[in-house]
Formats: sequence, structure tokens, C-alpha cells
Amino acid sequence: MARDHHTSSPEQTEALAAELAAALVPGDVVLVEGELGAGKTTFVRGACRALGVDGVVTSPTFTIGQRYPGAVPVSHLDLYRVGDLEDEDPDLLADYIGPDRIAFVEWPGGAIEAIAGLSRLAARVVIEHGGGDRRVVRIGAPAGAKAPPSGAADPVSKAPPSGAADPVSKAPPSGAADPVSKAPPSGAADLFNVPRLSPLELP
Repeated sequence: MARDHHTSSPEQTEALAAELAAALVPGDVVLVEGELGAGKTTFVRGACRALGVDGVVTSPTFTIGQRYPGAVPVSHLDLYRVGDLEDEDPDLLADYIGPDRIAFVEWPGGAIEAIAGLSRLAARVVIEHGGGDRRVVRIGAPAGAKAPPSGAADPVSKAPPSGAADPVSKAPPSGAADPVSKAPPSGAADLFNVPRLSPLELP
């Protein structure tokens, strides 16, 4: 189920992306949608920073994609100018998407089926203008997403394996203090709970 989050600055949008990135694993693909200027690249930048990318992260609109080295390689694609994949090099997406890397795809459009054939669709992010610097960021599971491996946490629903702490909401084992919100686990909010993120509490 998709959930809405409200941010009021680029920094908050990046921080939200960082929380999602913390649950991603190699082979995951995140689809990022929204109209021009909504903040898609801002979101991807926040995720890349959380994944250890130190270099400049800009929209690859005119180059189709960027590859960033790291402990886990990260790819960033922008398919805005790609009309029909049938007219493109068959290896266009394979150069950026695979089981050894995490990928973020802006403007996935008609390429979603092809992307799903190369890797796992982990999340769909839709960003909408909320006026000024405010944004509504909807995060959910994309249609046709493959189920995560048995025993692994789902990076969208954030439901961890039985007995394990939730890697995104940071809810610790029973009886321990929550290291992020500093609140006890009882009644702690999930990452995708709108009240917690409206406004987002930065670390």
C-alpha cells in the first residue's frame, strides 16, 4: 500500500529518500515519477548520499544514465527523452540495471516491463508539488513488483523478518529505546506513517 509523506524543504525530501535507501539491496530498482521540477533528482540525490555516493548527483536527462561507484554501485537513469525502447540499443537498460547494483529510474514510462525483466522493482515513488518547497511524496510497491527473497525485509512495507528490528523505522527489539526518535518502541511510528513525517524530523 502506498503512503503519503509531506516534506517542506529539499533537505527533508533527501532525508526521506535516505531512509528508503537504507532498506535497499543490490538488484533493487526504484521508480521515481513526478512532473518537471517536482524534485525527482533531489530525492535520488538523498538516496545516493545514504548509499555512499560522494560525487555530484545531477539529472542525467541528456546522457540517459549515470553510474556511481561505491560499496554497492548505484545507477541513476532518466528516460524522459526515450520515446520507445524498440528504437534504442537493446543493452541500453542492461548497462545500468542488474543484480549487482541499486538503480533509480526517473520517468520510467513504458520501460517498466523491460526494467522488471532485468531486476527487482522495489518501490515506486511519486512526487507532487505542494506549494513552495512543500512536496507530497508517495511511496509504495510498483505494479508487478517481485516479492522479496524469503526472510528478507520488504523495502516498501518495511516489514522485517520475525524477531528482527525494522531497518527503516528503526524500531528496536522489545524493551529497547528507539535510537532514532529516542521514543520507546510502544506505539512507535512506521517510516511511512504520515504524522511522523509531517514535518519530517531530521536526525
